[in-house]
Amino acid sequence: MENNNYEFILTRRSIRKYTPESISEKDIELLLKAASYAPSANNYQPWHFIVITEREILDKLSVVHPYAKMLKHAPLAILICGDSNIQEILGYQAVDCSAATENLLLAAHAIGLGGVWLGVYPREQRMKDIKELFSLPENINPMTLVSIGHPAETRPFPERFNKEKIHYNSW
Repeated sequence: MENNNYEFILTRRSIRKYTPESISEKDIELLLKAASYAPSANNYQPWHFIVITEREILDKLSVVHPYAKMLKHAPLAILICGDSNIQEILGYQAVDCSAATENLLLAAHAIGLGGVWLGVYPREQRMKDIKELFSLPENINPMTLVSIGHPAETRPFPERFNKEKIHYNSW
């Protein structure tokens, strides 16, 4: 890796174990700002973010979402939702909110935090349960959930670049 500005992209890993240390308001704002600068179809920016720091809600989410057990120990989660009043097409909401999610995860890694992407859309039951838990309006659709904390684990850096998956100008 020749460029240090690029290295944080390659070294980001899904982190599921956290120290008990809380996340500062300044860091939360940095994460949300990075997420807000993601590209979106027609620049609609259909996302809304729910910042979750209350232990009771994090614990409920760890039950509602089958792969969110790490939230029992996470100090923070961010729910990224799409707004049908801004972007009517659910698929574009998902793509746009996914871009915001990736920006958020990269920002977390860049400032020394760890996180893991927990899929919500297109799982109808997860969407329904989370929508109910947060009393989301009809036009707001939960898309992704990110668990965030100060890392209490390190993950290996596997080689993922596979030239066999690269095609130029045709298959």
